[in-house]
Amino acid sequence: MKVLVAEQCGFCPGVRNAITLAHDTLARCKVVYCLGPIIHNEDVVRELADKGLKTVDRIDEIETGTVLIRSHGATREQLERIRARGLEVVDATCVLVKRVQKIARSLFEEGYKVVIIGDANHPEVKAVVGYAEDVAVIGAESDIDKLFGHKKLGVICQTTQSPDHFAEMVGRIIRRGFSELKVVNTLCRETIQRQSAAVKLCKQVDVMFVLGGLHSANTCKLAELCREHNPATFHLQNWEELDTNILLGRRIAGVTAGASTPDSVIDAFVQRLRAFDSPPQAGATPA
Repeated sequence: MKVLVAEQCGFCPGVRNAITLAHDTLARCKVVYCLGPIIHNEDVVRELADKGLKTVDRIDEIETGTVLIRSHGATREQLERIRARGLEVVDATCVLVKRVQKIARSLFEEGYKVVIIGDANHPEVKAVVGYAEDVAVIGAESDIDKLFGHKKLGVICQTTQSPDHFAEMVGRIIRRGFSELKVVNTLCRETIQRQSAAVKLCKQVDVMFVLGGLHSANTCKLAELCREHNPATFHLQNWEELDTNILLGRRIAGVTAGASTPDSVIDAFVQRLRAFDSPPQAGATPA
């Protein structure tokens, strides 16, 4: 089978930095905890767990040792509690997420009602919310009702959202008639480039595969965008999840991957996909 790989896919600089810090910290420290999964990829989390990284959900679960702050970041209150317990902190927060946190704080101090466009349940958003008071998270138009009674809005965005969604939500907010809006573009350029490359590729292939964690926001967004242009788009974590019946009658496959997907997973998937050889089904046509 002919396989095309997106020009930009896989680990982003922020994720590579987090993984490097995790390995370095495990090499020098006896006990290392991570507050939540370091990245949204089960294979990577499992590999680091085998080397001693303990993932916990609550600070109360940590009694001693070193705490690794995952790439999505942590709230100010969480960092203060960790340090108050006398624990060492190794901060693997993505630099772009740190920028969003600082902007949220700055907007709050300037007197703006801070608004973040994104998923309220995503760890990056939860961390950013902790840097200002009474932050409004806008995921859909219905959430804009939360902003009633506020005149000055400072609008930012979860780094992994799409530019189209960000622009759409800002437009809907503007139409509500608020007297002052300060909009700061906090989207990740790496994410935007990956989205553009994925959409471009999915239009050229019979079937499209998006590799990455099922809970990875940027990977889910890649799959969503590709599916809009190619219904034969499948979000998988690795080759083991693939039903090869999907490939019957297909000639050209496209592959992209989220920012938390290791090169090893991408390479293995592509190699096995290229080795797949099946005669077309009778009457089958490309998707």
